[in-house]
Amino acid sequence: MRLKTKLVVSATGLTFAIVVVLSGLFVSELLRQRVEQTAAANDMLAREVVLMTRQAVEAGLHANPPLDRTDEALHAAVTGALQSQKALADVMNAIVRYSPTVQDVSVTDAQGLTLVSTDPDALNEPAPYRMSLQSVQQGSIAHQTKVVFGQPRVLDIKQSLDRNGAPFLIVHVGVRSTFLRASYEPWLRAALIFALLAALAAMIAAALLANLALQPIEVISRRLESLTSADRDASPRALEKGEGNDAVVRVTRTIDRLGQQIRITEEGYTALQANLAQMLDTLRDGVLMFTADERAVMVSDAVAYFLNKSESELVGKRLEEIFDQETALGAAVLRAFASGGQVSAANVTLEDGRQVQISLDRIDDGLGGGSNMGTLLTLRDTESAVQLGQELEVARRLAAIGRLTAGVGHEVKNPINAMVVHLELLRGKLAGGDVAALAGAQRHVDILAGEMQRLDRVVQTLADFSRPMELHLSEKDLRQVVGAVTELTAAEMQENGVQVVVQTPAEPVVVRVDAELMRQALLNLMLNGMQAMTSGGRMQVTIRREHPFAVVEVADEGEGIPAELLPRIFELYFTTKAKGSGIGLATTYRILQMHGGAMDVKSIADASSPERGTTFTLRLPIASGAGVEGRKAVTTGASQKGMGERV
Repeated sequence: MRLKTKLVVSATGLTFAIVVVLSGLFVSELLRQRVEQTAAANDMLAREVVLMTRQAVEAGLHANPPLDRTDEALHAAVTGALQSQKALADVMNAIVRYSPTVQDVSVTDAQGLTLVSTDPDALNEPAPYRMSLQSVQQGSIAHQTKVVFGQPRVLDIKQSLDRNGAPFLIVHVGVRSTFLRASYEPWLRAALIFALLAALAAMIAAALLANLALQPIEVISRRLESLTSADRDASPRALEKGEGNDAVVRVTRTIDRLGQQIRITEEGYTALQANLAQMLDTLRDGVLMFTADERAVMVSDAVAYFLNKSESELVGKRLEEIFDQETALGAAVLRAFASGGQVSAANVTLEDGRQVQISLDRIDDGLGGGSNMGTLLTLRDTESAVQLGQELEVARRLAAIGRLTAGVGHEVKNPINAMVVHLELLRGKLAGGDVAALAGAQRHVDILAGEMQRLDRVVQTLADFSRPMELHLSEKDLRQVVGAVTELTAAEMQENGVQVVVQTPAEPVVVRVDAELMRQALLNLMLNGMQAMTSGGRMQVTIRREHPFAVVEVADEGEGIPAELLPRIFELYFTTKAKGSGIGLATTYRILQMHGGAMDVKSIADASSPERGTTFTLRLPIASGAGVEGRKAVTTGASQKGMGERV
């Protein structure tokens, strides 16, 4: 075997072995990190259940204290408190439902008797022995692989609630190994495929690189042979034949190319830095970027509004040099950094009375190890945010006024044009003095009177529409508001062959509205949909939550609205109906705006489309005191309710 072949094979084999070892370490490290992440995530869930258990016990004992001071009475009171707290059961069931690795959650006493569990069969039964997930986490890679991909079993994560220094209640979170395996197999399979492809690519690359690396040796060998040959008069062109493969020349050219790329990259980085600095300068929020050792490396111009110091004075300074412990803002920022966690919109009152929100975002290295690369500090003046919101609200109202005046201008223009024409005709007849012409003048007078009345109606409608409405706000269940409207229109819908289907969630959707005005807005939409379905059809009314909004959709199977007319349908007096007034949709839009909501419309007018029809979507803010959306969960002694349909 030639020396060149031996060297190529050796380099390829060595590279393959290194890649295989590194791939094995890579896959094992991934498995270890996944196990640690699973353990950490489920440990947080266990701590959450401990907190809910503590609250349930405190609330239950406060409401129903034990009959006496014996341990048996206390145990009975605690058991009753835990089993009567629906919030605790909801949290435990939510964990089982939404965590991909958790099989069950239970709470036992110090003797291991199950008091509360997501498994009804486990109540009042001794808790079974389970291997601790922490022991798996601390074990070797071989042990972790055996547990995750071996015999199915349930691993245990437990957190205790202590009393007098001893465990009193213990929360158990059961993690099934088959769930872990199902969660880990996709990325493990992808990692193995990646490792194999990397090994194959490394072998090919090693063979090619080894072959290229040996080419200069062959050139040197040929030149040495030419120097030692008897023919000293060899042609210079023959000696120069291999210059294109000279290693030094290739390295020099490569270095030149790398230098050019570095210069291009540096120019791009400089431009990017300039763009970023320009973007930061336009922000109203003060932004400071700190390195891991708490030294400022990037400061926006808006920071001067909060600290009375320019950007040049702050860049490169340490955290303690920028923020003074004696000031309210400095003390709050230093406390936030000292906490070591994230801070979101913490309010601070400055000495001059200004309200400032501080937010702290930790930037890790993205490798899952939790290493801190830096910290982003944001300072926000709440008054500026409120002012910006007010400016947006003014812009929104001006846009609504623009749509209103566009329709009014069109309605006012028509009667005025007619009045001008007939005034000119009347003037001509009066100037002629002819008796017959004077007799015909009465017709023009009647037309002028009619147009004046028409103009008066337009102005009166505009005045009524623009008059401020007095809102009588109260918290209402949106399902009841929709139900009242469907009941009101039921007879008329049935007479016109329209089937109304209402789809509502099982939980209340509480909004703070004027119920009468909201019924009027929904009535306008449903009657419009009915009138659009001249041959009858199906009308779908859907209520749902899209946090932080309550959404009502009214969808019909009518003729649809042409795309060119959609931008105008909310204008006052605009209508496509022969006997329409053009007020209904404009009024509905105004009612939604007064409630801080919004309305969208989507329509398909193509007669050949199976989705022909119009859908109006109303969005209203959910009442601040309303509870979060209920989630479907299995609870002991509680029935489940889903989405219902009512015709």
